[in-house]
Amino acid sequence: MSGGNGIDPSVPPSGTGCAECDAAGGWWFHLRRCAQCGHVGCCDSSPARHATAHFRETGHPLVQSFEPGESWFWSYETN
Repeated sequence: MSGGNGIDPSVPPSGTGCAECDAAGGWWFHLRRCAQCGHVGCCDSSPARHATAHFRETGHPLVQSFEPGESWFWSYETN
């Protein structure tokens, strides 16, 4: 269950790739998973920047790398 920190590890990822790119036939460089709701979006080096768009639409501030072997988090609020 999510605490006040915006992290809910019980929520599964929305898929194996960027949800919006998969739907539109797009592509990405790297993936980010929303730590609060599990949305998987593409990073800011990708053409569509869906992870940042998800933050702007929802206010969910924390993402975790969704790349194999990486476990770091990023806060859009504090950079």
